[in-house]
Parts: sequence; C-alpha cells; structure tokens
Amino acid sequence: MPAPATWSDWSPLNFLPPLTDRTLAELLDGGQAFRWNRQTDGSYLGVWSDCIAQIRRDETGLTHWRSPAPLTKRVAASLPIYFGQHAAFDALLDALPWRSDAHLALCLKTFPGLRILRQPFGETLLGFLCSATKQIVQIKQMMELLATRHGASLGTIPADGTTAAKIIHRLPAWSELAAVPETQLRECLLGFRARYIHDTAQFLAAHPGWLEETEQLPYAEAKERLCSLPGVGEKVADCVLLFGAGKMEAFPVDVWILKTLETRYGLNGWKPAQVAQFGRSHFGTAAGLAQQFLFAYERTAKKANIPS
Repeated sequence: MPAPATWSDWSPLNFLPPLTDRTLAELLDGGQAFRWNRQTDGSYLGVWSDCIAQIRRDETGLTHWRSPAPLTKRVAASLPIYFGQHAAFDALLDALPWRSDAHLALCLKTFPGLRILRQPFGETLLGFLCSATKQIVQIKQMMELLATRHGASLGTIPADGTTAAKIIHRLPAWSELAAVPETQLRECLLGFRARYIHDTAQFLAAHPGWLEETEQLPYAEAKERLCSLPGVGEKVADCVLLFGAGKMEAFPVDVWILKTLETRYGLNGWKPAQVAQFGRSHFGTAAGLAQQFLFAYERTAKKANIPS
C-alpha cells in the first residue's frame, strides 16, 4: 500500500446552517448519494468525482471538513458546489406550501437544514442505474465495487484512530465503463443492472457530449432524453435530475413517496405518474426539495421516535 498522506486541518463549512445529527445523516447517507460512510466517531467519509472528504459537526451543529492534504485545494473548490451553496435554499423552503400543509411543516421541522446535494451528473446517473429494487446499503456496495475494480486510485487516506489507512478509488467514468465487458460488471453484484450500465456506456461512447448537453437542458426535455437510456424510467430520471443537475421541479416517486402521499394526502390508488404530477403542482417549483423532506420523514419515522 502506498504511504498515506496526512489530513488537512479541519475547516468550517460556513455556508451551511447548523445541522442536527439526524439531518446530517439524512443529507449524506439517506439516499441522495451512495459513497458516504459513517465512521466510528460519528463523522462521515465521502468520495465524489476526484475528491475525498471527511465531514463532522460540532456540539453547536456547525459542520467542518478535512481531506487528504494533496487533495485539499481541489476539495475546497468542490465543496460549495457539492453542497449547493448557490441554490438559495432559504428562499426555496419559504416558497414551499408549509403554511397550509401541516405534514410538510412537520417534515421541515424534523430535518432542519436538509438540502439537495449537487453531485456530478454522470456519477448520479450511474448510482441510480444501480438502484432498481435495491436498498441503500446494497447500492453503496455496488458503487464501491465499481470504484475499486474499475476506477483510478485517488490515493491512500491516513489512519487516525477513526478511519483505517486504505486506498480510495474514484468511480469509473462512462468512457471507462464502455471498455468493461458486461460479465465483469456483473462481478460487481449488479445483476440485471449490468446490462443497463453496459448499454448506456456504449450509447454515451457513441454520443460524446450527450450527458453534458442533457444536464443543461430544461427539466422536461432533459427528462425525456434520460428516459431514452436503457434502464432509466421516470423515477430514475427524476433522481438524476434532482440530485445531479439541481432541477428542483423533479419529483421522484418511489415506494416511500407513494406511501406518504397515500397516507398523508389521501392519494389512494394513484399511479406514480399521477403522484409526480400532484407533487409538482402542490409543492411548486421546489417540489424536489419537498420530496426529500417527505422521503426522509416517512423512512425515518419507522425506525426513530418521530411522532406521526
């Protein structure tokens, strides 16, 4: 194993509001991203693009970060983008109908400071192509195997009593995945998803610039293009656009959202497309932000002491 670098000093993320343990856990390990892992001291170690960072909160809720020293400048430049510094979340939250929607108001109160991450678009597509019929822990395992077996090394993080020294790999780019046989993708526990990823990689290799163009398109047009990819339905497309392109009008509908819209809003028997249309109509231009609060509350309410 190469000699590990040293960690940089801890620095505050001053643009983030104070966060509770529950909110930080939901933000980093609640299904938006799949390469953050909680450490024994309560901090989180995460990887995106060519960045590695460790995140922790202090007793006041202020969030701090550090990275392997050779990556510090790169990570410092990426963190404001990744955590959506310029997304005006206060204004987006204020525009949501929490004044007339008691359940939404409860969700916002339960997860103060929750926001939408702005992840690399191609990585977000890869993560949610892995997500079909899988839980978060399984998606994380698939992503880790893809990175370890097919992604370049970003270096060795040092041991500090919390994290053991180990080599960290970035995820493979789509151009790199295009050269990986489907049989090797299946060895990353992808199952039938290996075909989707293989075929998508081949399409993207034949259409250079397609992902970058799609990320910049208006929501409806971008969604239509994504849904033309193998294995991408409306839910996956909405997740990619919300968490990878900052399209706040995207309203992903999974089993948790179907449940909460049925039990809290009376939409019994509604199909996912109808629920998504209701979400965009009822919650407005920041429907995707509302969705994340609804999702977090419904999922957490089953395992935590949160009132219904």
